[in-house]
Amino acid sequence: MKILVLNCGSSSIKFQFIEMRTEELICKGAIEKIGTASALLTYEPHHSSKIKEVHEILNHNQAIEHIINLLLSSKTGVIKDKREIDGIGHRVVHGGEKFSDSVLISEEVETCIREFCKFAPLHNPHNLKGIEVCKTVLPGIPQIAVFDTAFHHNMPEEAYIYGLPYAIYRKFGIRRYGFHGTSHKYVANRAIELLKKPKARTKIITCHLGNGSSIAAVKGGVSIDTSMGFTPLEGLIMGTRCGDIDPAVIPYLMEREKLSLKEIDSLMNKQSGLLGISETSNDLREIIEAAKDNSHLSQLAIDIFCYRIKKYVGAYMAALGGLDALVFTGGIGENAAIVREKVCENMECIGIKIDSILNGKSEEVIGTGKTKVFVIKTNEELTIARDASQIIEQMQDDQKKADPGETENELLKLDSKDMRNLVLLWINNPTISMNDLSVEFKKQSQKSVSSRAIEYQLKAMNLK
Repeated sequence: MKILVLNCGSSSIKFQFIEMRTEELICKGAIEKIGTASALLTYEPHHSSKIKEVHEILNHNQAIEHIINLLLSSKTGVIKDKREIDGIGHRVVHGGEKFSDSVLISEEVETCIREFCKFAPLHNPHNLKGIEVCKTVLPGIPQIAVFDTAFHHNMPEEAYIYGLPYAIYRKFGIRRYGFHGTSHKYVANRAIELLKKPKARTKIITCHLGNGSSIAAVKGGVSIDTSMGFTPLEGLIMGTRCGDIDPAVIPYLMEREKLSLKEIDSLMNKQSGLLGISETSNDLREIIEAAKDNSHLSQLAIDIFCYRIKKYVGAYMAALGGLDALVFTGGIGENAAIVREKVCENMECIGIKIDSILNGKSEEVIGTGKTKVFVIKTNEELTIARDASQIIEQMQDDQKKADPGETENELLKLDSKDMRNLVLLWINNPTISMNDLSVEFKKQSQKSVSSRAIEYQLKAMNLK
């Protein structure tokens, strides 16, 4: 099964094309500056050299058509027919309270995504535009929405309700939603693999650090709290976002500086954070270099950034009731050794200690204390593709309406060792969905068995 993953922004589209049988990346690329005569295209087939070109691409329709033409090209293409694309996975930023998981896109789903534009006006409209274009350019191919907010959907009420009158939540849906869910989900699952203990008993803190940054407390594979809230502005200091501040600062500044709502929003989202403190850049790499040249404000920006992370780690360790692993990911988390060092400094009291040499090399395992410390390269696109392929497989199973005889034939592919491993996977995490169990089993055994067949077998063994 081949899945095309699309991440549509206001003036850009990032894409990956993945063979799900092996989870091999077939090609990837991006189109930037959509809406201009000098749009920048980058395209990188897995077994060929990268291509960079400039084209006039005036809208998302032209951009997606251009991507499809690249995939079909006789010179640089990777498929011969559009029908080789089995499904399209779309990153959608906000799923509100409606979606706790990825879903097959229907008219009803599109309506909901459109409704949630009120929560994510800078993202959802463009995510939706990609969906609408694909219906025209790639008709008949299943489309799946994978929501940034979905991973945090099961946070307990005490973690997501603000201290405002409850009637405001009831009327407007104002609550903490959280973001970066696909990244937190991917690295948390990888950390669980590295821990080699039952998923249900794991306690993990994941730090997605980049120009946008967030932290999640993950218990038994489920997000129980996260630093971003109603919008991505809450939480850590970021590239240009202020993160947590006293809300009284907002009306105070508006009154003293005569700022409009648009101006105060711009100040907090685009002029603050690392950029606002350093007064030079929102790029941590540049700030680190400036700090080496004795820039006080650049060093202060680094110190504040790391201190805020450290505070959240301590708070989430308390919320989890312990900690098995601390995970760093994202552009900064994966590459900035100095940030990992400063965050983990003087944390031996809670079992966090790192090896400076391993940290300097950004090795996957850098911790030497009781609490594991991992540096895990995130792969949000693969998470989207996995969710899309599971949903399409389930849809195909439902369409076939396989009878027990066909299901039994599928199970005949498994030997006794496979069956034992399948049962152990379920026993270690009895709340796991059949789709996720199918994926975990495939990763361990390299054998594909549908979620329908797995459920049939578990029921036959009186385990479900």
